[in-house]
Amino acid sequence: MQISDLPYPDPGVPDARSGPRFLLWLGRGQLGGQLKSLCWGMLHFSGIAGLPYAVGLGVDAVVDREPNRLLLVGALLLVIGVAISVGDAMLHRTAVTNWITAAARVQQLLARKTAELGSALTRRVAAGEVVAVSTGDVEKIGWFVEAVSRFLAAVFSVVLVCVGLLFFAPDLGVVVAVGVPLIALASLPLLPRATKRADIQREKAGKATELASDTVAGLRVLRGIGGEELFLGRYREASQEVRKAAVRSARMWALISAIQVVLPGALMITVVWYGATLVSDGRIAVGELVAAFSAVATLLYPLRHFEEIAMAYSFSRPSAKRAARVLSLTRTDAAERPARAEPVKAPAPGGDLYDPQTGLLAPAGRFTAVVCGDPDLAGRLAERLGGHPMDVAPAADAGAEGAAGAGAEAGAEAEAAVGAGAGTAAAPSVLLGGVALDELELDTARTLVLVQDKDPVLLSGTLRELFDVPASGTVDSAAALGAAQCADVLDALLQSAPDGVEDPMEARITERGRSLSGGQRQRLALARSLVTDPEVLVLDEPTSAVDSHTEARIADGIAALRAGRTTVVLASSPLLLDRADRVVLIDGDTVAAVGTHRELLHGEPRYRAVVTRETDEEQRLGGLELTELAEALTEIEESA
Repeated sequence: MQISDLPYPDPGVPDARSGPRFLLWLGRGQLGGQLKSLCWGMLHFSGIAGLPYAVGLGVDAVVDREPNRLLLVGALLLVIGVAISVGDAMLHRTAVTNWITAAARVQQLLARKTAELGSALTRRVAAGEVVAVSTGDVEKIGWFVEAVSRFLAAVFSVVLVCVGLLFFAPDLGVVVAVGVPLIALASLPLLPRATKRADIQREKAGKATELASDTVAGLRVLRGIGGEELFLGRYREASQEVRKAAVRSARMWALISAIQVVLPGALMITVVWYGATLVSDGRIAVGELVAAFSAVATLLYPLRHFEEIAMAYSFSRPSAKRAARVLSLTRTDAAERPARAEPVKAPAPGGDLYDPQTGLLAPAGRFTAVVCGDPDLAGRLAERLGGHPMDVAPAADAGAEGAAGAGAEAGAEAEAAVGAGAGTAAAPSVLLGGVALDELELDTARTLVLVQDKDPVLLSGTLRELFDVPASGTVDSAAALGAAQCADVLDALLQSAPDGVEDPMEARITERGRSLSGGQRQRLALARSLVTDPEVLVLDEPTSAVDSHTEARIADGIAALRAGRTTVVLASSPLLLDRADRVVLIDGDTVAAVGTHRELLHGEPRYRAVVTRETDEEQRLGGLELTELAEALTEIEESA
């Protein structure tokens, strides 16, 4: 794999059981690149290892006054120089290629996992951790992958130097052969402590990043309530904690670096002192002493790679652990089921959407509104209807029974849905046309059912780019913007656009749409969802941030634009509920009542309590008033 070939056609299926296993999997996927890098590294380091011996031979030739031999040594030095230069250039090229391709592979894996999990990712993993994994952690993992081949080449050169000295100058070679392993292993006792301090630093940095992200996201609110200084003070404290942890970590790594300088220096002094004694005794030649001294001096370079690989692994191991944690997440627990021999076929168009866990049924082609007393339940239900639930629990036919108890029509529909999904009603997966969504291919499931949550994200770019999403082509952007009542949003975007921009579709949206109000962002996100025109559209509180007049017009726009398409809206606004074809009340995780908004408002106290926000006392008094009114009507009828 070359950089020009990126991105990978398929980044593969990672081994995300642990951080080290993930690093090993990355290494196995780059064996070709690692071998190339290792070969060039061996050429480079072999030249470095051979340089001292060539210098020693040259000194001996000068001492012995042999010019022909000196010429041969000069030619040898030229060959060594070319080997060092070419090997170094190609080693750098291949090593950086390994780094970039490994980082690209991890980024592709993370992007794929993000697309698979969607908004559920940040509910399982903190937002700051996701940012850290996709930025700094990717670089650290790539660093380790890149450093492996250089380290192995450095090990080869160290062994080559030590073995060469044993043959070239045995007396000095023994000293070097004993001293070099001690130098290489001297830092090992300090690595656990250095790694622990580095982990503490990264943990504090992740918390500071998360705090900064939350502060920036809520800056407008913080300014409104005068709390920005309080949060800035918290961030200053967090950043100082990061600084202190970084200083403690740097001190340990500085100690390791000092050991890697002091011990080789001590070995060099020992070699020179002992070698000078051997030369004065006539036991070795001057050239042999020069070769031994040069060999020890050149060992400083490859020995640095021992320190680097230790640092790279200590930094990449927790990074790989975090990446593996994210990559190990699955859409649902059902993803752990045995793989099917053949992929499940998509259901035929026009199927009902049914949730066996709650008994919720959304008939095909109709506008269904869902009212939940628990806002958290509404969010979980929206995710489950999209085929990627967060809380998967077995459910029997209690939901269907609840629906049946709410009315004969609802019971018949629920039984039909259960019958359509025979054998799967007890499974947690939502059924579309009798087919479990979490058993479909991800792309197929996302095409069939689109979920817009309470806090949709607007990416930076032009408005035209915002609406450049996979769509059926039936609904254009103008119709979607009109249905979502975005006329004032277009005017606001044009006012803030640079001079010369007359088409609102070319106006730019800032990151996450921060220049817009909450209601404007919500309406743009709704228009984007309407453009996609999926078979089933699930909206979670799509108008919670707009005024009542706009909300009424949006409700009419959704009903008109989605006519003949299945739409599910989780809301408690009477304006939206009154436009729905049918309304479902969910109480205690099961369907409690089904009907129209007006029917439930007059006949279901639990529904009225959620929609009108009545207190218990108000419910009691309202019930008495309704009873008195019923008695009065009965008397009038009897007298008539």
